[in-house]
Amino acid sequence: MRDFREAKSMAHTLRESLTDRLAISHSDSLELVSRMLGVADWNTLAALLKDDPRSPTVAVAGHPEGATFYPAIPIRDFVPFPTMTFPLFIGREKTRQALEAAFAGAREVVLAVQKDAAVDDPTLDDLHEIGTLGRLMEVERLPDDILKVFVQVQRRVAIGRFVGEHGTYRAEIAAVAEGRIPEAPDLIRQAVERFKEYAATRDIREVATVPPFDRIRDPGRLADVIVSQMVLPLRSKQAVLATLDPLYRLQQVYALMDSAVAPERSAELAATLERALAHARQRRHGTATLEHLLLAMTDDADATSAMHHCGIDLGILRESLIGYIDTGLKHLSTERETDPQPSTAFQRVTQRAGMQAWEMHCAATSGAEILASLFAEARSPAVQVLVQQHMTQKHALDFIVQRQMKRR
Repeated sequence: MRDFREAKSMAHTLRESLTDRLAISHSDSLELVSRMLGVADWNTLAALLKDDPRSPTVAVAGHPEGATFYPAIPIRDFVPFPTMTFPLFIGREKTRQALEAAFAGAREVVLAVQKDAAVDDPTLDDLHEIGTLGRLMEVERLPDDILKVFVQVQRRVAIGRFVGEHGTYRAEIAAVAEGRIPEAPDLIRQAVERFKEYAATRDIREVATVPPFDRIRDPGRLADVIVSQMVLPLRSKQAVLATLDPLYRLQQVYALMDSAVAPERSAELAATLERALAHARQRRHGTATLEHLLLAMTDDADATSAMHHCGIDLGILRESLIGYIDTGLKHLSTERETDPQPSTAFQRVTQRAGMQAWEMHCAATSGAEILASLFAEARSPAVQVLVQQHMTQKHALDFIVQRQMKRR
């Protein structure tokens, strides 16, 4: 399509084809064609196409090099935004196969965000429609056969199909149009100033960008840079990713900076996290894992209340955890006493618990939220010992809901 007259021709053909079946006005046909091409309305489409009649600026369900599917990676714990470069930790076999396929090709991979982190083998219904296309940078093999791969996010895409056949994940995608870059100097200035205040109170370091952060003039890109550094529930970040209008996206992020305040950790939970590090330090483990954390939680009043509610035998739980930590985690031992660092999974669980507490309107983040958030790490031995006693994430969430109702 070269200019808006061809789009009008499409609308005319569409109207004629449907006349015998239903009544449709000329303006309705124009709006339908606009939506078919991924644009919000006819005025936007006409402006975009008239802007450069030699080169279409509206991306429509096209695939580079004629490819139908791309290798795909389901993302459990965060939302990747364009301009981000970040590490992914890969354990699922189908995801590993997708990585191999991407490295064997153009290194491009679809990043699809899961609606529920606990789903281990997602289908299209388990994923959000808007994802991103990224480029693989480098890969590193970690202990326990985990792969660490750096990904640079390129752009938003719409995920039309997602399959996990033949031992790997693949996704069919369509490009999405974000429209022209609007002028919004006042909003951009206010957003930059507000984020500097937000970051200062949360000890967030400003990321390096090109151009520098305070010189970005694209409101959509500024919104992506800011929200990628904010601590928010996944659903809030996904809503921003799915917002295609650049101006509205920055307005949305500005509002989130004023409302996004996760509850502080309770004194009991703070002591529990220190106790988890102490369990690792006692064994000269350089890393504190989810198993150290769950062992510490067996002495946490909020967590044990939740576990008793769910029918957990704490004696059996402690025995299983200590046995695994002392034998299955020997590879974490160091020759000298060291200050253990929380594992990546440990950090994910604590961050997720804060968001869980916020979403459920808790006064503070407690061991109960940690317990509920733990289940997203479905393959960890810590979760497996809970599952062996027939505990589920739903049980933990039900306990939190009942606790909140009693406090009202």
